[in-house]
Formats: sequence, structure tokens, C-alpha cells
Amino acid sequence: MSNRRKFDPSKSELKFRLAFGLAGLGLLLAAVAIRGIPQGPAMFETIGVAGTFFGGTAVWTVRKLIKGEYSDGL
Repeated sequence: MSNRRKFDPSKSELKFRLAFGLAGLGLLLAAVAIRGIPQGPAMFETIGVAGTFFGGTAVWTVRKLIKGEYSDGL
């Protein structure tokens, strides 16, 4: 077991992060569907920052789970 694996998040933590990221994206999409696409700086904040955060979290987590890059939790 390498040192890197020892400090990686556990598989259960990655699953939680994936659920959190997908839930955030779902809520973001629901807000846009209900309120409409924001205009001006709010569009950057809503779509850009929040979308990047939740989407990036989900993509990063899926990659880690597929590659098996997680600690055994020991």
C-alpha cells in the first residue's frame, strides 16, 4: 500500500461526495427550471461557480471510483 492510498478518501466518502455533487447539480437545474436562466453577474455565479463546483465534484469522484483510487479505510 503506497503512502498516497493511505491518505486518499475511503470508498464510502467518495460515494457520499458523488451523491452530494449530483444532488447539487439537480438542485441547480431545478432552480434554473423554476426561476429561469439568470442574467448578468448572477448567471456567472449560478451557472459558472455552482455548476463547476458540483459538476467538478461529481466528475472527480467518478474518476476516482472507476480507477479504484481510494483507501481501504484501515
